Amino acid sequence: MRVLVSEAVWDFDLEAALKEISAQRREQTLKFKYEQGQRLCVLAYQLLKQALREDYGISENPVFEYNEHGKPSIVGHPEIFFNLSHCKEAAVCVVSDQPVGIDVESIRAYKESLVNYTMNDEEIAQIKSAEDPAAFFIRLWTMKEATTKLIGTGISNDLKAVIDTRTYKYTTVERQRYIYTVCENLI
Repeated sequence: MRVLVSEAVWDFDLEAALKEISAQRREQTLKFKYEQGQRLCVLAYQLLKQALREDYGISENPVFEYNEHGKPSIVGHPEIFFNLSHCKEAAVCVVSDQPVGIDVESIRAYKESLVNYTMNDEEIAQIKSAEDPAAFFIRLWTMKEATTKLIGTGISNDLKAVIDTRTYKYTTVERQRYIYTVCENLI
């Protein structure tokens, strides 16, 4: 498994980069209303291209197909599993030979209603007693989203019960302004 992270959101020529990605990804990128979202979409794809080139010798632009819940896979490469995510500060990519999920989120204030809707009683207690409740909430949120991305259901599951350390391995990294979590099956 390999994780790539980049904060270089503003360090490339967007117009040039749009010409170097697949037509499919370009179309997805241009759906973002603001330049920052477009840049993050391109950056995540560039990270995937880098991993595919360096780890698998694949130099062509990957084209995606999606399951019924929107989980992407690479056309012609069912043996390669990947996942992409981005927040306003960074883009992340994970590539593996096993199913995998990743999520990255900016550390920010949260709404009590969101906590009550997405967290179980134990998680709520952990958030409230944490030294930095906002960061702890984001840690749990990235674990939940990475899990749903691993299993390919998106956030349609009951989020209160989705974290399962008996079934999944979680690797969480906290940076100054964001947190990301990788989720993989325990095998």
